[in-house]
Amino acid sequence: MGLDCAAPEILLEDDLPHLRRLMAGGMYGTLESVIPPITVPAWMCMATSQDPGSLGVYGFRNRVDHSYEGLQVVDSRWIRAQTLWDQIAMEGGRSILVGVPPSYPPGRMNGIRVGCFLTPDSREGVFTHPPEVSQRIRDLVGHYPVDVQDFRTEDKDRLHREIVAMTRTHFRVVRHLLEEETWDYFQFVEIGLDRIHHGFWKHHDPRHRGHDPANPWRDVVREYYRLLDHEIGSVLDLLEEDTLLLVVSDHGAKPLAGGVCVNEWLVREGFLTLRGRPREVTPFRGSDVDWSRTRAWSTGGYYARIFLNVKGREPEGVVEPEDASALREELAARLEAVPDDQGRPMETRAHKPEAVYRRVEGIPPDLIVHFGNLSWRAIGGVGYDAIHVQENDTGPDDCNHAQHGAFILAGPGIPEEGRVDGAHLLDLAPTLLHVGGYDVPASMQGRDLLGSDKPGEGQKTRRESDEQPSSPVDGEALVRERLKGLGYIG
Repeated sequence: MGLDCAAPEILLEDDLPHLRRLMAGGMYGTLESVIPPITVPAWMCMATSQDPGSLGVYGFRNRVDHSYEGLQVVDSRWIRAQTLWDQIAMEGGRSILVGVPPSYPPGRMNGIRVGCFLTPDSREGVFTHPPEVSQRIRDLVGHYPVDVQDFRTEDKDRLHREIVAMTRTHFRVVRHLLEEETWDYFQFVEIGLDRIHHGFWKHHDPRHRGHDPANPWRDVVREYYRLLDHEIGSVLDLLEEDTLLLVVSDHGAKPLAGGVCVNEWLVREGFLTLRGRPREVTPFRGSDVDWSRTRAWSTGGYYARIFLNVKGREPEGVVEPEDASALREELAARLEAVPDDQGRPMETRAHKPEAVYRRVEGIPPDLIVHFGNLSWRAIGGVGYDAIHVQENDTGPDDCNHAQHGAFILAGPGIPEEGRVDGAHLLDLAPTLLHVGGYDVPASMQGRDLLGSDKPGEGQKTRRESDEQPSSPVDGEALVRERLKGLGYIG
């Protein structure tokens, strides 16, 4: 049971009776996520036990070429590595996946797959595999909401109602599939918790700059966790006693202090040159960049990706290839030295892909920057009066992603160890496969949390298609706008 963005300080500490029961019968703890700790690619990193570099997926959008406009929204066809449900299928097992990002388009598999929040429209057409399950779900619940609409809003009452209704609908479908279908592996991801955090964290967390203890929504976050615990209890009632069960989040949550205008900083520091200063704040995609005098640029979002304008690599590259390494080192050092809006050290980390990933596939950013240890987001636009802003460029947002999520693992074969330290998101797939009696592919990078040294069998990676992810799915414009509204695109 995937709870997107679940915060360990709530999930593992609050009075949530069904989760407490699971914790008492197994092992649990904080869970280090990947870099960057973001929904895409984190859930697929968990499923494949491979880091983002090895998957060649560095976020919701990835470069498909070295052009300046070559960023494409990731869909399910980008994931080519072997997943744990692929391994289960190889050994004759059947799986059901509900809302596991990215799962649109819902590719073929041995079982059932229901699209995630990246699905353009679930009101009509197909959002499942096999296709007939789409209408079956509509017959069961009517409209199946893959996400809440107009997420960046000050209408908190409406947002709260829609998230709660969406979550109840999701769990109704999950219970239906659990009862009516046969399966060996079942996974679903509830996106509602992530939306609750982004919409209501400042009302919940006294550490947040905008917290008002008298606000009317101060209990929304914890009430939602209680709702999740209740719904999880309804799932537990349907499971056999010999079911191995994992509750897990792909990352945590923390208060958002503000935004760092990264392209504005690059302009002021002489790395990025515009042909004219915009009269108002302008998205980077709409700005007039003089590429012949630009050495680096960035994207906005919960983290920043820095790209160098390298000669022979980018269309109008100006950085000599032999100078690129030194420039990257300079940028990393200077970005990490940027203070916060009160002049204090920010604890920014500028990561080099080859230093944090086992392999680097596809076209990676030259730097991945977590401003303020993810307490600040990256603002991609230009034309700001300051480097630090409190206004989010994609609408109201209360939290950013924390590097550590949480997990609870219980069931047959799981010792009652209580809290354990040092678990990583990549450890979960090999642990589940080993405890479930399946072979662990040699491609998996994580360790078995139970300490098994069982080697992987090195099976050939299963791929549904050799098609390259160069053609966008239908509805990409709608998905792009949704991602922008959710803060994934700056």
